[in-house]
Amino acid sequence: MYLAASLKNRMKAEKQERYDKAYLKMALEWAKLSHCKRKQVGALIVKNRMIISDGYNGTPSGFDNCCENNEGETHWYVLHAEANAILKTAGSTHNCRGATLYLTISPCKDCSKLAHQAGIIRLVYINRYKDASGVDFLKEAGVEVVEITEESLG
Repeated sequence: MYLAASLKNRMKAEKQERYDKAYLKMALEWAKLSHCKRKQVGALIVKNRMIISDGYNGTPSGFDNCCENNEGETHWYVLHAEANAILKTAGSTHNCRGATLYLTISPCKDCSKLAHQAGIIRLVYINRYKDASGVDFLKEAGVEVVEITEESLG
């Protein structure tokens, strides 16, 4: 009986990893929609096996799609991919409570607060952001955090 339950759990974990990789590949494609030159980031929010929102880093609606100034520095008003995805749900019939956030780069401190407050319970990402405090905050808040290498996406 224990062996059967163990096998079932392993099969469930393998299936979840396949889905995680598929969603991350989609987030990588979504990142390509960003007009930012320095870094293109994509996000998907999945709840109950359904994509409920998506986002990429860029300027707010109505602004010129130029993310950097002439010196190559990112404008302060550029929205991060995960913030765009979370904010998109505010204008929909969906909410993020109990959802998984898929990101092509781990979240910053501010976006981690947004994700936690929105009810995200799981984070899956590919690349690490230069400051790990956002991921540390989410772990401390009880969010399951999974890092998957880009090489393993196949």
